[in-house]
Amino acid sequence: MGFIENNKGLCMLTVLINTHLLMSAKKFGVQRYFYSSSACVYAADKQTDVNVTGLREADAYPAMPEDGYGWEKLFSERMCRHFTEDFGLVTRVARFHNVYGPHGAYDGGREKAPAAICRKVIGAKLSGKHEIEIWGNGEQTRSFMYIDDCIDGIGRIMRSEKVTFPINLGSAEKVSINQLVDIVEDIAGVKLKRSYNLSAPKGVNGRNSDNTIIKQTLDWEPSIPLRTGMEKTYAWIYDEMAGCKTKTRRT
Repeated sequence: MGFIENNKGLCMLTVLINTHLLMSAKKFGVQRYFYSSSACVYAADKQTDVNVTGLREADAYPAMPEDGYGWEKLFSERMCRHFTEDFGLVTRVARFHNVYGPHGAYDGGREKAPAAICRKVIGAKLSGKHEIEIWGNGEQTRSFMYIDDCIDGIGRIMRSEKVTFPINLGSAEKVSINQLVDIVEDIAGVKLKRSYNLSAPKGVNGRNSDNTIIKQTLDWEPSIPLRTGMEKTYAWIYDEMAGCKTKTRRT
């Protein structure tokens, strides 16, 4: 969230990548093209309440996406649509809802909340300083999709002849950031003192995935529980961080 809010121009420039990919797909006769969009395309006025109902695919219009990143994603969705209409390029578009899991970024500014929380909890545990900073008031709500569900969903969407429109690909298990911290603390076996940085980037107040259409069209939806995915993610990040600390001491 920090990178997205502080680098709107760079996020918009990503449209060049998508443009060149679509042009090359058309030129070389690609049979089927996948575009990974984002729930950030959804209208901001539908995400003001932490008790948000699941966002439906139709909620992207009238357009009011997240500034910068969301606009680029929505524009690229439209490009896919028009390349299908004008040139016959078969495209599939999925709106990701916060993908996480092992082998993803966990520091540097581009990590998702699950990885960031794991890093902070692990750092507190390894240092013995049992404190954690949370961006915002911790009440903002999200859903998080484990990477295995994401990969499974992409395959199903790409093989489908029914999903010819942008579709949600995300878990419907909504949690607050405070609840996410609770889960990671429980996995780590620690309890931390929390401080809230109210001036830090926090995104919209509430966002969750309505999976009605993906269940109707594919008879499937992401189903890996957040706790299960977080246990695997925590274990991988812990090994990475503990390993780095051991290497530093040896050096």
